[in-house]
Amino acid sequence: MSKIINVILSGGVGSRLWPLSRKARPKQYLPVFEGKTLFELTVERNQELASKVILVGSVQNKDLAEPFLKAVEHDIIAEAAPRNTAAAIAFAAFHADPDDILIVTPSDHLIENQEAYAEAINQGIVFAQEGFIATFGIIPTRPETGYGYIEQQGNTVLSFREKPNEETARDFLKKGNFLWNSGIFCFKAGVYLEELMRFEPKLYATSEVAFEYAEDLVLDEEHSMQIPSKSIDYAVLERSDLIKVVPAHFNWSDMGAFDSLYTYFKEKGYQEDENGNIVVGSNKHTVFVGLSNCMLINTDDAVLVLERSRSQDVKQVYEQLEKENSNLI
Repeated sequence: MSKIINVILSGGVGSRLWPLSRKARPKQYLPVFEGKTLFELTVERNQELASKVILVGSVQNKDLAEPFLKAVEHDIIAEAAPRNTAAAIAFAAFHADPDDILIVTPSDHLIENQEAYAEAINQGIVFAQEGFIATFGIIPTRPETGYGYIEQQGNTVLSFREKPNEETARDFLKKGNFLWNSGIFCFKAGVYLEELMRFEPKLYATSEVAFEYAEDLVLDEEHSMQIPSKSIDYAVLERSDLIKVVPAHFNWSDMGAFDSLYTYFKEKGYQEDENGNIVVGSNKHTVFVGLSNCMLINTDDAVLVLERSRSQDVKQVYEQLEKENSNLI
């Protein structure tokens, strides 16, 4: 009997949300969403749709995730070295039966409107049962440059587009048939593996070997490093003729940067001054003089002052600290 399984990907460190997000506690495990974590919300959201969870993430993620998985049937596949989403999903597919339907979700997205979410996922499950690979596109509300886009006609994908510049994003919005690429997918395990083998035979073969050598679902670094690092988008989605897109109406944010976090905090009544400045992590009286649309992020060992329009640039700060082998990451 085939199952419906929620595959949760939890491998990122959330570098654009430094200094809140660190290697020891990535953004999906920060309890800042009305006292809950993004990971916890992901598990809850899919609990009514799937009978089991397969988590694929780093060893550190395994320890952080386990307390939130106690109430559900689950397995955890621990990666020794992250090799991007195509391989991570392959590990879950190898661990499932070929006819099992996998609902693949990142662990760090904020999604509201459960009814609309369930409706979209159930449509994706229907496509999966018919042998298709379903992806989910969010109807855009603004010309966002931080997301990839899907050009569509009904459920047919015309093209996948990289993160655009401001002018292109406005053009996408004007045309009306472009959706934000949510990074959520649904398919039979066997169908995904067949397409991966077809388009990326080396990635398929090395992932299979690494999975076979895993001990108690913990992969080793030697075999993992042989796997080409490619996203599911490049490896399969942009090349397969089995893709269907489900235009979705739920509220969605990938919480990838501080501008997304600002929007969430503002909607929840977080205090900002008359110039759109906001303080996170400090109760000290803070005044912004001559500044607008800025955020001050305070932690025990670091302070970030950020103009919100430069939210994507925080990754560069993280990468510089990484080069310096700083203990601040």
